Amino acid sequence: MYSAAYKNRAQHYTEVHNVGGMGEDSPHRLIQMLMEGFLARVNSAKGAMAHGDLEGKSVFISRAIGIIGGLNEALDLEQGGDLAVNLHQLYGYINAQLLQASYENSEAKLDEVAALMRDIKEAWDAIA
Repeated sequence: MYSAAYKNRAQHYTEVHNVGGMGEDSPHRLIQMLMEGFLARVNSAKGAMAHGDLEGKSVFISRAIGIIGGLNEALDLEQGGDLAVNLHQLYGYINAQLLQASYENSEAKLDEVAALMRDIKEAWDAIA
């Protein structure tokens, strides 16, 4: 499901991570960390929205979009089968909803994408 290019990027991340003294993480764990980071950014964006911090909201939503881009890039659409294709489409939907959430200041849309990611993450966590 995940491409060789992703594995190279994951290995590079692991090497940088190791130089920082934080230990070696598997590609599986790196995906978990991206998903956790996404959920944290969405939660922070929601908090910024609630406090009228438009700049903070934009920063956190942009970071969440970046994480989705990383997850999407890691998919191997040629060998990953229907699951990879479905995730690719879902990630596209999540990005569109994040953009709408930012434009509309919609906490409901942020709740929706967070729920979607939690579902994906629960399935990913079960693989371990």
